[in-house]
Amino acid sequence: MFAGMKNYPTGSDRPPRARLFLTADVVLLTIEDDALKVVLVERTRRPDLGSLALPGGFIWHAEMAEDAARRVLAVKAGVEGDVYMEQLYTFTEPERDSRGHIISVAYVAVVRRHDLSFADGPQTETPALYPVTKLPKLSFDHGRILKYGLKRIRDKFVYTNIAYALLPERFTLSQLQRVYEIVLGRDLDKRNFRKKYLSLGMIRPVQEVLSGGRHRPAQMFEFVSRKAVALTEPVL
Repeated sequence: MFAGMKNYPTGSDRPPRARLFLTADVVLLTIEDDALKVVLVERTRRPDLGSLALPGGFIWHAEMAEDAARRVLAVKAGVEGDVYMEQLYTFTEPERDSRGHIISVAYVAVVRRHDLSFADGPQTETPALYPVTKLPKLSFDHGRILKYGLKRIRDKFVYTNIAYALLPERFTLSQLQRVYEIVLGRDLDKRNFRKKYLSLGMIRPVQEVLSGGRHRPAQMFEFVSRKAVALTEPVL
């Protein structure tokens, strides 16, 4: 028995069973104009009609939560295609939504701006990108969900190879470092970053260089795997 169970009400003293509803909400991040941005939509229904929120919606009968999250991205934000996504956290506070006890199964996702497009549809809710450093007030507890999502992605950048999801198939070390700096929100030492990253075996050089401009041609690289892989030691 769990500690404290003896104090729980039993029999006729128990409160009624909760009448629960489930939603899927998605923190979708990308890089645009040298800034980390999140996709927000404008709510078309009450409560908070007209306010900004993360793309989200109720989970249907017999629907998996992840399928609901991808459906929400497609229907409400017009986002489809290959988006890296993982479950973030389950938010269960009874007061988080004025419509009732609604539990949010939240997801966090990242995608290259080049691969992100917003398609119009009958249920699309005016999706747009907002810098994570200059956000308006969000509906419900979506500000808290976004905060969780940012922390998760920043941790994943340190302990996994998911930077691949924000980079083209071939890239320079300068491009790689800049993605890390934008996501983490701080500058990194060029020499130390390159030395450590190359020692991890996550990327390999290709027979291609990036030329142009005033600088000498830069060696290009690719990820050994474009699937999420945990590292044996942190990047930074």
